[in-house]
Amino acid sequence: MKPILIHTHFHKRRTGITRSVENVLPFFNKKFETYIYGFNVKGNKISFAKLKSLLRSERKIIVHCHRNNEIIRMLFYRFLGAKFTLFATRHAETVPSGVTKFLLKKVDKVITLIESMSEHLGISNTIVSHGVDVHLFSPKEEVKLPHITQENIILCAGRVRKAKGHLTLMEAAKILKDHKKWALVIVGKVDKPLFLQELKAIGEKNGIKNQLYFIDETSEIISFYQASKITVVPSFSEGFSLVTAEAMSCGSSVIATKNVGVHSSLISHAKNGYLFESGNVSELENLLLQSIKKEIPLLGKQAREEIIVNWSAKKEADHLMELYESINN
Repeated sequence: MKPILIHTHFHKRRTGITRSVENVLPFFNKKFETYIYGFNVKGNKISFAKLKSLLRSERKIIVHCHRNNEIIRMLFYRFLGAKFTLFATRHAETVPSGVTKFLLKKVDKVITLIESMSEHLGISNTIVSHGVDVHLFSPKEEVKLPHITQENIILCAGRVRKAKGHLTLMEAAKILKDHKKWALVIVGKVDKPLFLQELKAIGEKNGIKNQLYFIDETSEIISFYQASKITVVPSFSEGFSLVTAEAMSCGSSVIATKNVGVHSSLISHAKNGYLFESGNVSELENLLLQSIKKEIPLLGKQAREEIIVNWSAKKEADHLMELYESINN
């Protein structure tokens, strides 16, 4: 009988964490009876009644959590007598709060995504980087986005907040004023409406108002990657930066900040993408201008090859399964 593997997901929004869970789930089925406990995520859902029944059984059970509220829930079940091995992935690069550190110390195995995250955590952990579903996130020719009239698209995807570097991008994007066939499309949930107004004001000041589009976060993000010739990830900080990996997998040429998240591991500058110093407007402006004028090549094909070889969801799932199998209840 296969051991049981349960990934939890209790969050009202679909996020990068959601996609990272969905990416690896199918690969577990060969070795595990796999379930999702929670909501707003695709997968083989398990009801509370069935979960309770399994937790009272003698079967080997592994539960993998991704957020504090999920860890608390599972620790409560353990307090009531349930027996299972508890894994948790820390998805943020910042130094954890006291509460987070307390909860992670109660977990049997902690996973981080990148080296800097591992170092900041201050708790024993194992690094397993995210992977991408390279079949789902794949290039597609002639994808057109509704309501966007320009032929060529520069994409920025993810939460719209200052830490994500949107101010840097907006100032660098002033070069689009002289390249009317290009648009800047910013996709993501806006944290603060005032910040959105600030970004729009910069666009108007720089004369690119009619080339600038803001779109709320969407489940159709793949079509945006596929439609974009260039994806810019100007963040000052990242947990992993799944957007970068997904865009590369879809064949978009990525320009990302150096030594932020996993950017410098994913991207070899001028070989499968481009890197610039976070906050450096002129450096980003030059990379955008050179790309638009074809003075440097778009590297979408090379980017996809990098993801297929080194950053696939299958590779992530294989690493996770090695960890699951290394720990016995």
